[in-house]
Amino acid sequence: MNGLLGPAEWEAVALSLRVALTATVLSLPLGIFTAYVLARTRFPGHTLLNGLVHLPLILPPVVTGYLLLISFGPQAPVGQLLQNLGLPIAFRWTGAALAAAIMAFPLMVRAIRLSLEAVDPKLEEAASTLGASHLRVFATITLPLMAPGILTGAVLAFAKAMGEFGATITFVSNIPGETRTVPSAIYAFLQVPGGEGAAWRLVIVSVVVAMGALIVSELLARRVTKRIGGRDA
Repeated sequence: MNGLLGPAEWEAVALSLRVALTATVLSLPLGIFTAYVLARTRFPGHTLLNGLVHLPLILPPVVTGYLLLISFGPQAPVGQLLQNLGLPIAFRWTGAALAAAIMAFPLMVRAIRLSLEAVDPKLEEAASTLGASHLRVFATITLPLMAPGILTGAVLAFAKAMGEFGATITFVSNIPGETRTVPSAIYAFLQVPGGEGAAWRLVIVSVVVAMGALIVSELLARRVTKRIGGRDA
C-alpha cells in the first residue's frame, strides 16, 4: 500500500468500480428496451418519455440526488418498504449505484438508439417475410447489428458512473468505506490540509479510467462493426 495509492484511496477506487459496474449491468437491459421503444415506436407519450429519459442530463445533479432522497430515503414510503425487505439503499453503496445509473442512463440510451436507427429496416422486413417472429428477428438481425451501439453505450455509462458526484453525495452522503467513491474522496481530501496529494492521485486515476474506457469502447466498436460488415479485423 506504500505504492501509488494509500489504503483510503484504494478503497475509494474499488468502491467506484463496484458502483459503476453494478449501475451499468443492471441498467443495460432497460437501456436497450428504452432505446428500442424511442426509436421504433410512436405513441402519445413518446415526447414525454424522451424528455424524462434525458432529464438527468440537464437537471443539476444535486436536484436529482434530492429527488432520490425524498423518494427512497428512510422517511419515504418506498425507502421504508425497501428497508423492511432488507434492501435499504439510502446512505448505502447500492444507493450510489442507483444514482450513478440514473445519471448515466441518458448517455447509454442515446448511443444505443443511434445504432438502432442506423439498422436498415429492410433487413428486418426480409426476415419477417420469411416467417421469422418479431423476437427472432430482433435476436438474430437487430441485436447483432446494434451491438456496437450497445457496447459504446455501456462503456460510456460505466465511465459516467465512475465520475458521478453531485447526485451521489446528495443521496447517499460521503461515508468512508460505504459511499465514498473517487469523486467524493477527492472532495473530502481537498477539505483537509495536506490532502492535495491524495486528491491529485485520484484525479489521475479518474482521467486514466475515463480515457481507457473511451479508447476501449472505440476499438471494440470498430472491431464489431467490421465483423458485421464481413471485414473481420
